[in-house]
Amino acid sequence: MHQVVRGMRDLFGSELSTWQRVERCLIEVATQFGYEEFRTPIVEHAELFNRGVGENTDIVGKEMYVFTDRGGDVLTLRPEMTAPIVRAAIEHNLVRHKPTTRLWYLGPLFRYERPQKGRYRQFFQFGAELLGSPHPEADAEVIMLGADALQRSGASGITLEINTLGSPASRASYRQRLVEYLQDNLQQLSADSQRRLTTNPLRVLDSKDAGDKTVIAGAPVLTDHLDTESQDHFGAVLALLDSAGIAYTRNALLVRGLDYYSHTVFEFTTSHLGAQNTVCGGGRYDPLFSMLGGSDIPAVGFSIGVDRLLLLIEQMEGGFAPVPSCDVYVCAMTDAARLPAQLVALRLRRAGIAAMTDLQRKSGKAQLKDADRTMATWAILLGQDELDENTVMLKNLRTQEQRAVSLEHLLTEIQRS
Repeated sequence: MHQVVRGMRDLFGSELSTWQRVERCLIEVATQFGYEEFRTPIVEHAELFNRGVGENTDIVGKEMYVFTDRGGDVLTLRPEMTAPIVRAAIEHNLVRHKPTTRLWYLGPLFRYERPQKGRYRQFFQFGAELLGSPHPEADAEVIMLGADALQRSGASGITLEINTLGSPASRASYRQRLVEYLQDNLQQLSADSQRRLTTNPLRVLDSKDAGDKTVIAGAPVLTDHLDTESQDHFGAVLALLDSAGIAYTRNALLVRGLDYYSHTVFEFTTSHLGAQNTVCGGGRYDPLFSMLGGSDIPAVGFSIGVDRLLLLIEQMEGGFAPVPSCDVYVCAMTDAARLPAQLVALRLRRAGIAAMTDLQRKSGKAQLKDADRTMATWAILLGQDELDENTVMLKNLRTQEQRAVSLEHLLTEIQRS
């Protein structure tokens, strides 16, 4: 028997219905902020992520699905969305045509990592990218969009954590101080952090290892090494969030995992998902355009892990609520009524009403049980008397009340009720 690939999963039933409801909420909020949908291919050149995400990151070094196609191109299933969006923006001159470009996306991504609850090898992200503005208002807008999107989707118990990485110049100065400190405490670091010390030392600050945390507690703090420009930018972002009534916690150890971030970085986290506590993460990534061969274009954005968001909503709501399969179930109470029942259902569907019928030629009693299982509001009973009189019996499955209605007025009766 064939089974789903490890780390991937099938979506169906009430979970998928909740998923679709959440997607509608996320898209609705992004649209209200003036963002437009953008779609990129699932497959990209691997070099895009080598340059943009960074060869020394875990994503590129360990997690990408890389293959060589028949033409000899080295390709990969996209592991994240920001680099593809920037690639597309450069390729199509998006910012030239629209100096402030607002985009949202929704789709599957792929990373080869150890599967666990809330983390899959094929996972889904919803995200927003604001291209073209270097100002703190852009950072604040993206964070406000993320906050509203999470709230509208039904997530609760969310905390916004925020930090600044400063300008590239101030971060480079801090990086040197941090490396010197970590080198002095090298033997106390985990093997993973010792490796990161030579590749991406800021990631050491994000370590979950208990021994690393002891060393990190005494490390120099990035915010103590910010230049005036960086301090002013971050201060303006916080002031805007304060004015908008968005609560946050400053986390000096928050660095995010990718090479392209600068200035503001943030995460929306929850205490309800254990170690996999980040639901949304993002920040400003001004260097990425030039890293990918474009001009210097400022940008800021975020991504929401939809799988993890659904896991949180499942806990908040005590499970995935069943969703009605249809509004009306048309029951053929006699053999002669089977074809007319199909035509009544078709008429309702074409009028925008979700309608189902029995296709197993069950008894009338069994059809009514099926109608209850679909959670339909109405059952339409069509028997010989109804055929003779050109009527149907319209039954409210909530109240059990029923009445004869002419076929001519059936649609009006359902819509009015």
